[in-house]
Amino acid sequence: MKKRQLFVLIALLFALYTFIISRPVPTETVLVMQQLNSLESNYIFEAAGSIPASNLVPFELGNRFGYLDAESHFTVNQIKKAYLSQSTKYWADYDAVPEAIEVMDPFGDTVCRITTKVGYPVFLDGRIFLIAKEQNSISAVNEDGSIRWSYDFATTLTTIDARNGIVAAGLLDGAVEVLNDEGKQLFFYKPGGSRLEVILGCALSHDASKLAIISGIDQQRFLLLEWAGDTYQVNYHEFLGEGLRRAVYISFIDNDSHVIFEKNDRLIIYNVSSRSSTSVLLPGKIIELEESGTDHYLFLITANDDKKHFVALRLPGMVIFEAPFTSEHSFLARRDSRLFIGGGSTMATFEIESM
Repeated sequence: MKKRQLFVLIALLFALYTFIISRPVPTETVLVMQQLNSLESNYIFEAAGSIPASNLVPFELGNRFGYLDAESHFTVNQIKKAYLSQSTKYWADYDAVPEAIEVMDPFGDTVCRITTKVGYPVFLDGRIFLIAKEQNSISAVNEDGSIRWSYDFATTLTTIDARNGIVAAGLLDGAVEVLNDEGKQLFFYKPGGSRLEVILGCALSHDASKLAIISGIDQQRFLLLEWAGDTYQVNYHEFLGEGLRRAVYISFIDNDSHVIFEKNDRLIIYNVSSRSSTSVLLPGKIIELEESGTDHYLFLITANDDKKHFVALRLPGMVIFEAPFTSEHSFLARRDSRLFIGGGSTMATFEIESM
């Protein structure tokens, strides 16, 4: 079965390569295949100290995870235990009810061991956080494993983001709380306007000056808040209808010039400066999406039953390429001009070039 998946993915990737090369998009941007690797390879590139961790790409594909560089060399490549938390700087592979959390770096070295508090690790904004097992409090953790600060919420945490020293948390009761770098409440807000007031998504811009929120079910709302003076103020809001009844993907992309989020079977691309939106019909639910959107291009993978689709968009919302493929698991990431696509047990690297 693994060989069959490998052959299917190789055929897909070469078809993708041939299709894009032979039919350039209007701006003559093409994907050029650079490398094709098997995750079942035991070779690990000894790169500690020679490559900045920020240049490495964290991946999770099927039952394997790890890190690779722009040349597709693995610095970590191993089988998951049960649960995985991962970022460009840290990772932790842990059991369902962990008694201790061992935090590792992208080269496989131990950073710290957390034993002072029980919970689940989350790595955001280059920092280590611990969510309580009841999911109603958060703690910031130092690199020696000690607790820097803890904050208790009134109800269950549903979504979280952190940027530029700021933490934004969405809650089950429909509230959003923003904390500063010392774990003190900086902002509290309940958007309201919905029959079921739950926060299903929140995202901060890179400088934390803007806060995007998906709130409520029936009606669901998208809100954009901006920092003004000493608080966040609503700059834009839009009703989205009944909306999704699950966590909603939302993120700032393209140097914070756009916000993208899900709306049923569509991707909404909101232009921050013009306050206008573009709706893109998708062939399924978003399962992988690269978060940069740089150079006005955005790549994603959707799933509909057992079929997946690789989709390339040009902002503000033009589909320039779509390719269906079959694979139980998939992966997608981008680092500058490099695009990483995984399926089955194979990882392919493409260079995004303009001709």
